[in-house]
This record gives sequence, structure tokens and C-alpha cells, in this order.
Amino acid sequence: MKILALNPGSTSTKIAYYVDGEIIEEMSIDHPVEELQDFKYVSDQLDYRRNHILSFLAEKKIDLTQLDTIVGRGGILPPVTAGAYEVNQPMLDYLTKKTKIDHPSNLGALLAYELKEQANKRTIAMIYDPVSVDEFDDVARVSGLKGVPRKSIGHALNMRAVAMKVAREAGIDYQNGNFIVAHLGGGNSVSIHSQGRMIDSISDDEGPFSTERTGGLPLKYVFDLCETHSKSEMLRLYKREGGLKSYAGTSDAREIEAEISAGNQELAIVYEAFIYQIAKAIGSLATVTDGKIDRIALTGGVSYSQKVASGVSKRVQFIAPVVIEAGEHEMIALSKGGERVVLGEEELQLFNY
Repeated sequence: MKILALNPGSTSTKIAYYVDGEIIEEMSIDHPVEELQDFKYVSDQLDYRRNHILSFLAEKKIDLTQLDTIVGRGGILPPVTAGAYEVNQPMLDYLTKKTKIDHPSNLGALLAYELKEQANKRTIAMIYDPVSVDEFDDVARVSGLKGVPRKSIGHALNMRAVAMKVAREAGIDYQNGNFIVAHLGGGNSVSIHSQGRMIDSISDDEGPFSTERTGGLPLKYVFDLCETHSKSEMLRLYKREGGLKSYAGTSDAREIEAEISAGNQELAIVYEAFIYQIAKAIGSLATVTDGKIDRIALTGGVSYSQKVASGVSKRVQFIAPVVIEAGEHEMIALSKGGERVVLGEEELQLFNY
């Protein structure tokens, strides 16, 4: 079985070639910002990125015509259930003409379809666990202000992959267990998975602050900032200049930990608050299943930190055993998703809007 996985990011395209259960070739192609500036919209980068992928395939002597499936990172579609979706014309139309967010992940489906055209008739072009996966229970959608619903936006691909991996290694059926997954990176997402569905999550704009995002803030004090800052400036504060960066001047957790070790007590308190808020988010989601949790998993780049991993674990291990799955698992998640479809273990869904 031969699978090509594609994960387009803001300044890179990650590629993985997966054969019979194992990634054989993997590469992240960097795209200089000065080159991307030539494109007005993300969709305009299609030929540019496809040519880079074709060069990779030629260099590694990977034959497109031998692929069983090409699976891309899913983009900003309307809310959909988790899993695999065949790339069809309605999906292509939505991503190029209807989607409200011009996001790099939108290219995943477009690239998979373009490459399939050069493969063979049996090759499947698909996406897996797009950004817009939404399996919330109705009660989880209520925010506290009518007309402003809570929405499922976060690291669904990585979090579902980690939850399934942790379940499998613990000998627990993902479809019958309860798992909490905290993705810790530039932005934090914490989700709860119950009976095979991601039924609630705490996104990076309402939960714990991260290395560079503010997380949820006390609104009555934010109103004053809105009077002196434009919307774009507020978005920059929330997404790029908040979190640890606003206190330490850097979003690099390693640098911050080094300063703390050197005796910076003010930063030590901020870093403890960082850990404290992550643990608090995990604890709040445990109430969703009445405290019945099989495993808690920490993933994302920041979970490489022993200080963060041990600090969070100490606070939440009374709920359930904690497993560390550091880094991102998106390429293997895409590959495994494609494999399950080819083997008939998972249904290939059709997208319509």
C-alpha cells in the first residue's frame, strides 16, 4: 500500500511517502516569505507548491501512478464530522469560491486533486480530519451570549490521532473510551473525546494562554484596549504578541526556562501560571464525562518541556494517567487515515454544502 500525505502550512509544505504501515520518505519544503508575497491569495500558490512536490517525487523516484491514495490536510470547510472525505467538485468549489478564510490548509485538497489527475484512475484523492471538524454536543455550543455560539476550531487532526494512539497503546477502544488531549504550541487547544467523538474543546481564544496567544481574557478590561487599538492590532496582540511572549519578550519556552533557572522570579510565577491554566482547562473538561476519563495526553511542541509536562501531570494525574506524546503527529495521522480507507476499515465520506 502506497500513500502520499500532504500538509501545506503558511511557509512550508510537508510531504510524507507511506508504504505498508511505515513512512519511508518525509520532507518539509520551506517557502521563503519573499516568494509567497508574489501571490495575492493562498489558492494562487497551487502551481508553485505542486511543482515543489513533483520535484520531491522525482528526486525520491516515487511513481505517482503507483499510489493508492493521496491525502491532504483538510481546509476551512463548513462544520463536518471527523474522518476521511473524498475530494470532489463541491469541495473544490467551496475552497476556491466560498470559504471565508484564506488559509494554507485549503491547499491540501487542491493539491491532492491536482496530483491525482497525474496518477491513475484507482488513486483516491482525499482529505482527513479538516480544521473544521465539529462534533460538539449541543450543550457545548452555548457561550453565554445569544448570537455568539462556541465553535469547534483547533488542532483536530493531531488531537484525534494522539487520542487514538494513546487508546490503542493502552488497550482501550477509542470508540468506547474517554480521553482528554491538550495540544500545546504557539496556540493551545484542549479537547475531550468520548465514545469516538470530539464532543467539546477549549480553543486558543477562550482557554489557557500559550507561548504567544493570550487565551481567554477578562473582558471588562479588554474593552478599554479596544478603544485605543484597531481590530488588526487587537488580533496581533491576541495571536502574536500575547501569552508568554508578552511577559518574557520571547515565545521560546527554552529561553524562558533558562531565565527562570538564572533566578528570574517574576517569570517563574508567569510560567507556573502557564502550567496552572493548562491543568485547569484539563480539569474543567473532565466534568463533561462526570470525571470518567481513561487517559490524559499532552502533545504539541511545548510538551517536549520536562518542566511543563511534569508540572501539568502533577496537577491532573488524580483524574487519570497522563501520557506524553510530544510534537505533532499530523503526517502519520494523514497516512494512517488514508490506510484505513484503503483497507476498508473506515468509510470515505462525500462532502456537500
